[in-house]
Amino acid sequence: MNKLVLYCRAGFEKEVAAEITEKAAQCGIFGFAQLTENSGWVLFDCYQAGEADRLARELPLSQLIFVRQMIVVGDMLRELPTADRISPIIARYQALNPLKSCDVWVETPDTNEAKSLLTFCRKFTVPLRAALKKSGWLATSERDKNAIRLHIFFIGSGQCYVGYAYIANSSADFMGIPRLKFPAQAPSRSTLKLEEAILSFIPKSEEKKRLNAQMIGVDLGACPGGWTYQLVKRGLFVYAVDHGKMAASLHETGRIEHCAEDGFKFQPPKRKQIDWLVCDMVEQPQRISKLMIKWLTSSWCRETIFNLKLPMKKRYQEVKYCFELIEESLTKAGLAYQLQAKHLYHDREEITVHIQLR
Repeated sequence: MNKLVLYCRAGFEKEVAAEITEKAAQCGIFGFAQLTENSGWVLFDCYQAGEADRLARELPLSQLIFVRQMIVVGDMLRELPTADRISPIIARYQALNPLKSCDVWVETPDTNEAKSLLTFCRKFTVPLRAALKKSGWLATSERDKNAIRLHIFFIGSGQCYVGYAYIANSSADFMGIPRLKFPAQAPSRSTLKLEEAILSFIPKSEEKKRLNAQMIGVDLGACPGGWTYQLVKRGLFVYAVDHGKMAASLHETGRIEHCAEDGFKFQPPKRKQIDWLVCDMVEQPQRISKLMIKWLTSSWCRETIFNLKLPMKKRYQEVKYCFELIEESLTKAGLAYQLQAKHLYHDREEITVHIQLR
């Protein structure tokens, strides 16, 4: 019960290992990470008893950039008997002795190799849920302050980790993956990145207040308009900055002005208060970071969402350097701000960053 399983995108296991090791140490918790490249998950083994549970409660998932989900587990169950997989799982929960739960999810890593297990997981969930309910493990409400969700994480046929997550500090999405439908009117699939970012960084209760028809946005590197579409859909008027053409459907809304300019040279029109800046340009992360600093310290915008395209090597180190640069510059300018970042499901070799000036 002194281990964490951390879900991630396949290929980013080293970043997860570095991040959890550093964040845990900041909490005074030490351990070692075990990983297999391209597996889609990392195991973090804490040295002291009870520390995995403490991390699951106290280390905000929102502060972990590369982690999709975080569950407390014991040792792996191996060679589960095909005639009765449920009894060993219930026995493991009795050994772990977590709080009573409101639900159970049977999951796999997000890899092509593990996809074949998903059909089994769906079918297995029904009898497992019934058995857990009968045994008294599914007995609480999700509204309870310390409510947990049981997780069974299959990494192969007959091999799984049995664990739990605190609902208040976990992803509300199965496997940590939001299911978003591509809007037929959107000019490109990149629109899903900004939609997921808005859902991830802005509380639903605040969305209409912070994104509405009284506001103006700027989209740097807008062509063909996937990110502009998300702003226009929420009522904003958008300056779409790109030498390329924008989708005709966006022009027809009357809510955009196409500025055929370089995103690094564009300046907002005078006497126009820009509420939102979004940017998905393919450029070195440090150059994008400096551009965002320029906009924020010049009071050209109040809130921004942008992507940092990461190098193939030392990705976590590059992220840390960019954040140090941003935080030092904003603090020096006397600005109060909130910075959030996540390696979203719809991201690839990049992370998405949100900064709101206070």
